[in-house]
Amino acid sequence: MGSVRARTAEAADERRQLVNVAYRLLGSVTDAEDAVQNAYTRWYGLPQDRQEEILSPGAWLTTVTSRICLDLLGSARARREQYVGAWLPEPLPDRTEWNHSVGADPTGPADPADQIVLDESVAMAFLVVLESMTPAERVALVLHDIFRYPFAEIADVLGRTPAACKQLAASARRRVGVAPAPVTGTGRAEVVRRVKEAWETKDIAALVGLLDPAAVMTADGGGLVGTVLHPVEGGIRIARYLVAIADKAPGLELLERSVNGVPGLVARRAGTVMTVAAFDVSDERVTRIWAVRNPEKLRPWTQQADGNH
Repeated sequence: MGSVRARTAEAADERRQLVNVAYRLLGSVTDAEDAVQNAYTRWYGLPQDRQEEILSPGAWLTTVTSRICLDLLGSARARREQYVGAWLPEPLPDRTEWNHSVGADPTGPADPADQIVLDESVAMAFLVVLESMTPAERVALVLHDIFRYPFAEIADVLGRTPAACKQLAASARRRVGVAPAPVTGTGRAEVVRRVKEAWETKDIAALVGLLDPAAVMTADGGGLVGTVLHPVEGGIRIARYLVAIADKAPGLELLERSVNGVPGLVARRAGTVMTVAAFDVSDERVTRIWAVRNPEKLRPWTQQADGNH
């Protein structure tokens, strides 16, 4: 009986790791938690003798979670075609930045978003590149390059040979391409701070100076709130668009906050988070802006704001 309890505890301890894997595969906290919950349902549904045959509950759960994610990624493409406007991954807050954040019992069940480790593998720029990959490429790259799973185990997830999985990961890396040297956290934060100041003062000239001439801004409203449906291209057009937003939303408050582990901005109005913006910065200029406005993707941020009053 003790071994059964031990294996149950071992399986339960894997939840944080599984949520981290699933979020990177799916780009959605809600979908990640659902996938992990589905995997646990299958685990607890196994007969006791079958559970005892499994040498590593963690490896079994990771394989099952990854297969569930693979199926979801396949069906997601059809769902995205019906999505209104651009689809962006769910942005993640850093709870430590919000004073008096949600007064939850720290010993109680953690919010799934709080279980996700904020590192370069969840940066919005990287997640958006993952979206361009085939589901199999994405699984191979995430499991091998980020979580260091051997190709022999990834082969079990994908139903392919280890050699084929190695080729998938290599193909995925080519999609990532040769990225420019990342701007340091301090340098990136300074650029984002200057964007905030220019946006607040509606200084189009200053904004144009901070934006790369070929910058692109993509917004995700999910058809639930008004936003531009197609990417805005060019520093001048983006600057004018940002100022037009400020004109239409008097009382808009801009906060410097970490978005998926890197400096970003949160736009709040009357205490409600309206937009979470992530930035890509190169040569001290903003090259990409991803603005998430879909309220369904901003729930963790709304909770933080509520707890910050």
